[in-house]
Amino acid sequence: MTSPNIQTADVVVLGGGPGGYVASIRAAQLGLTVTCIEADTTLGGTCVTVGCIPSKALLQSSEHYEWLRLHAAEHGIKVDGTAVDLPAMMARKTDVVAQNTKGIEFLFRKNKVTWAKGWGTLKPGNVVEVQAADGTITAWQGKSVILATGSVPVQLPFLPFDEQRVLSNVGALTIPEVPKHLIVVGGGVIGLELGSVWRRLGAKVTVVEYAPTILPGNDDDIVKEADRIFRKQGLEIHTGTKVTGADVRADGVTVHVEKNGAASSIEGDYVLVSVGRKPALRGVDPAALGLAMGQRGEILVDDQLRTNLPGVYAIGDVVGGKLLAHKAEEEGTIAAEVIAGKPVHMHYRTMPGVVYTWPEIATVGLTEQEVKASGRAYRVGKFPFSANGRARTMGETQGFVKFIVDKSTDEILGCHMLGPHVADNLAQVVLAMEYRGSAEDIAITVHSHPTLSETVKEAALSALGRAIHM
Repeated sequence: MTSPNIQTADVVVLGGGPGGYVASIRAAQLGLTVTCIEADTTLGGTCVTVGCIPSKALLQSSEHYEWLRLHAAEHGIKVDGTAVDLPAMMARKTDVVAQNTKGIEFLFRKNKVTWAKGWGTLKPGNVVEVQAADGTITAWQGKSVILATGSVPVQLPFLPFDEQRVLSNVGALTIPEVPKHLIVVGGGVIGLELGSVWRRLGAKVTVVEYAPTILPGNDDDIVKEADRIFRKQGLEIHTGTKVTGADVRADGVTVHVEKNGAASSIEGDYVLVSVGRKPALRGVDPAALGLAMGQRGEILVDDQLRTNLPGVYAIGDVVGGKLLAHKAEEEGTIAAEVIAGKPVHMHYRTMPGVVYTWPEIATVGLTEQEVKASGRAYRVGKFPFSANGRARTMGETQGFVKFIVDKSTDEILGCHMLGPHVADNLAQVVLAMEYRGSAEDIAITVHSHPTLSETVKEAALSALGRAIHM
């Protein structure tokens, strides 16, 4: 095959997920010509198509169903004959995803970003060859190249995904029936969120986690309370438990586990394996390119997202760290602005994280155990949602807001929330921390009444030793 004619652009972005499409749009806003290479039939990557957006659509639908069954009567609302119409629920999820992907296509057209459809392969000299679905090959050369190839779920060697009985996050979003018993291997964010969806819809859900607790790495107080709440909701949770093998049949799965030296088996009709994700490097051959890599298979970058290759940047899951869509978006923005000559850099001190269970979990900064281990003197302030007027009117009083602040300067070191809509409530703390703010800064800020946001003010006051409503 003859070499394809090479087209040029200021920036060539390999990958159209959250990091890639945001980097493309930001670079275009800055006056650069941009080509984004994406093989999927839609833009948005894992997050929009088989991750963040569809899972939140199902979480919302299943929350409505559970609320009708368990809580509507508390509000004087009588509902008879509630039932799950799974095809309709899945159709709504699909429509929500389509709205988002079409929105990104619109933004590409608006900002004059070229979408090169096909699988891209990075070659020396910042050339990316693109193979379309029909086999046609084109090539783009960028003054700069941004690698945004994302990540893929980690498979267990004895439980490879078939998306029929052994599911990744992709298959868990399209189960054709409510499982009788869904086994979830991994007690992290994906496992708990998708496990919650199917539990609400009527499945028995068993979570198996190798670590001593679910949600490893989170603040101890959050983990302890979340574990208690999720068990009360009906999740069966086995921590400190190792999966040693499995037998997959046409009609189900037997998962073999071991805890404290004792072996046992769990029978289910489906198993969701959510034990982590790893960088996706299709189209990028580090050895051939001389690309510097980390020990976990991630591309190494500096705080301006530069790799060791001239003019080549990398962002998102492929550079490791916290695998979050908003992290990838921010990295994409920073990379585009660095390419455009702006004096910016990336930092992760105030990177928020959210678990979209109900109640939600939202965190930023250091955990109490991290601060304690550092030897730094600190204070803690906590405030429960049970003491908040708005939470009481909603009937959503589980959880709390917790601050960890420096004992001498009062600077906010971390904030950890478990409760209703804390994913939205966390932003004010992230903003305060961006400006190295203190608990007092939040405590003296007027918060509307009655709102859930008042829990943040009260927790900040608690850190100062003067909470009003507790």
